[in-house]
Amino acid sequence: MRVVFTRAPDGARASCVVERDDGVRYQVWQGIGRPEPPHDLVHLLVELELRDDGGFWGAVADGAVFGSMEHLGGRRPPHARDRSAAAIRARKDRLQRAELLAGLVEFLASSGITDEHRVTLAAKQHLSTLPDATVDVPAVLAAARKLRAAAGAWSRSLPGDELVVHWPRKARATA
Repeated sequence: MRVVFTRAPDGARASCVVERDDGVRYQVWQGIGRPEPPHDLVHLLVELELRDDGGFWGAVADGAVFGSMEHLGGRRPPHARDRSAAAIRARKDRLQRAELLAGLVEFLASSGITDEHRVTLAAKQHLSTLPDATVDVPAVLAAARKLRAAAGAWSRSLPGDELVVHWPRKARATA
């Protein structure tokens, strides 16, 4: 799956176009353009780095269509609504964890925390609503480094600039 994040020509908004492997294309508006990376880009980078197909992007790759997604083109497969609902239902708890992990990594990236003990403490705080608040600290730190690099590239981008990220065809192992 190919995901293209674009700063709108007016510079005030950002969006992404999702080109799934089945040829279906969707647009997702990211809201106000700002120096920080769009929230869905944060999710994509974190889910890729943590090899987690249970979050938003794993669900989209598996056929889920969320309310924020606008169909642009491509023939939707038979039973697309059922497939979407099943993909979301199968990931219910993992979608929540992915959301919280994205917040944790965003916090670590913006605060510059690299100490493993402080990462563990931050994870307990950010994931406190989950039964398991443990994380793979080196993987989370690697995701924070990737996010910092992407944040720098996004902040330097101009209206109309694109950032392309690929979600692998092969199913990823879940984190």
